[in-house]
Amino acid sequence: MPVFALVLLGMFAEIAVMIAVGNAIGGLWMIALLLVGTLVGLQLVRRQGAQTMAAFSEAVWKRQQPHQEMADGVLIAAAGALIMVPGFISDVAALFLLFPPTRRLVSRRIARKAEAAALKFEHDRRFGPGQVVEGEVVDVDPVVITDRRELT
Repeated sequence: MPVFALVLLGMFAEIAVMIAVGNAIGGLWMIALLLVGTLVGLQLVRRQGAQTMAAFSEAVWKRQQPHQEMADGVLIAAAGALIMVPGFISDVAALFLLFPPTRRLVSRRIARKAEAAALKFEHDRRFGPGQVVEGEVVDVDPVVITDRRELT
């Protein structure tokens, strides 16, 4: 599905949920709930970001590869962006990314997909894109040219 269609679908879903929540609890309470969710979410992003930065610094200090810490940092930044988008669905998605066990699941899945894409890219770079066609090699008797004229 194209990215534009997904974004459009997400916007419609956010609006539908906000309308439903607004009808259930009232418009002002819905706005207050969105503001509180944003403020709490930003505090969580700040705390998780600081913990991830400390883990990153520790890994670098120990001369280890900080792969997981970098992935965590990217996902926490994505969670921060989702928190800033007004809506309940994006807030839940951001909380999903801020919770360390689910963040690890997401980062592992992204890593597997990236590794598969990298392997496919390397294969296509070496051998060219396309399909393998099965076939047989048939030896043909070589044609012997007996009349050789020199070109002048």
